[in-house]
Amino acid sequence: MNHIVLMLLQCLGAYLLGSVPTAVWVGKLFFGIDVREHGSGNAGATNTLRTLGKPAGFSVLFIDFAKGFAAASLVYLDPEPMSLTEQLNMKMLLGSLSVLGHVFPVFAGFKGGKGIATLIGVLTAMSSLLALFCFITFVIIVAISKFISLGSMVSAILCPVYTGLIYDWQQPTFLYFCMAISVLVVYTHRANIGRLRAGNENKFSLNKKPTIETQKQ
Repeated sequence: MNHIVLMLLQCLGAYLLGSVPTAVWVGKLFFGIDVREHGSGNAGATNTLRTLGKPAGFSVLFIDFAKGFAAASLVYLDPEPMSLTEQLNMKMLLGSLSVLGHVFPVFAGFKGGKGIATLIGVLTAMSSLLALFCFITFVIIVAISKFISLGSMVSAILCPVYTGLIYDWQQPTFLYFCMAISVLVVYTHRANIGRLRAGNENKFSLNKKPTIETQKQ
């Protein structure tokens, strides 16, 4: 197969994987509810957890993570050998397209989520150590503050620092990619920032009951 054709198919596949609207489909299939019409209106794991409960929320989290990981891993379909830098660059491209698909899913009217779980899946495929550092940071911040949004933003902001330390500042493109991630995550959480400043951001708790009554269809 022509290399350019293969790359185009990989890119299309990455976007379509990201476009799978997990939260929307889980809500509609099992509860007859569109999560985008409840809670924060976000089609992601956090809003699903709050509105539909833990089984639905964690299912969405796992699948959205897997979407990003699988999309970035499409690089391995290329039979041509790649250097570490070339492989990272291709994973960045494929991962970015999967996150784009999650935020603007073709299968759900281009109204998706913020892409955090999908993004973590991409980072795991690129560097499991980097993903681990970001995850530990996230857990610590959420454990202290009880705010998932704050944990997401702090992890994203520190992501470029972790990248530089892990790769000894020898992967500038990857570093710039992580800087872009930081900006994107903070931008997509601008409403959360407003609620944090106003003191009315929702706190995370596994013991909370779903905010709406649901009945399995």
